[in-house]
This record gives sequence, C-alpha cells and structure tokens, in this order.
Amino acid sequence: MKSGTISVQVEQLTRRFGSLVAVDRVSFSVQRGEIFGFLGANGAGKTTLIRVLCGLLAPSAGRALVDGIDVATQPEKVKQRIGYMSQRFSLYND
Repeated sequence: MKSGTISVQVEQLTRRFGSLVAVDRVSFSVQRGEIFGFLGANGAGKTTLIRVLCGLLAPSAGRALVDGIDVATQPEKVKQRIGYMSQRFSLYND
C-alpha cells in the first residue's frame, strides 16, 4: 500500500442486534499512517464498530474495507492482516 492511500473505508455502516441499532450509518476513512480514534460514551457502538472492522461481526448494512478487503465478504482475509486486543481479553481466570 502506498503512502497516502486509504487503509480503512467505512460507508453508511450499520450494525443491528435485533431491534437495537448499535451502529447507525457511520461513514469515515483513515489514510495510511494517520492516527485515528473512536470517542464516545459507554454503549455508543465503538467496540461493535471495531469488531465489524476486524471481521468478527458482519455489518447489517453499509460497507467497510480494511486495506481494500471487504469485511462482509472476506472476513477471514481481514483477520489475517490485522491484530486486535480486546479490553476484556484474558487467557486465565483471575
């Protein structure tokens, strides 16, 4: 990927859990090398959106590309190209 190209492209992305809309028509792009963050209150959909971008959840509507790979149609390929550490990850019980 060349410098200045888009690493993450999100277009009108929505994720629903039944009648609950967790992420509602979000759009943004992140250029390679750009520092980008998600800010919001608990329950705002930050973790859900990240899980969609990692290929762990499918979007209900809209489109997301990570390094040019569609997260809805090729989630396994996305997983091979990224790393993700959940806030609640633990190998062992406390």
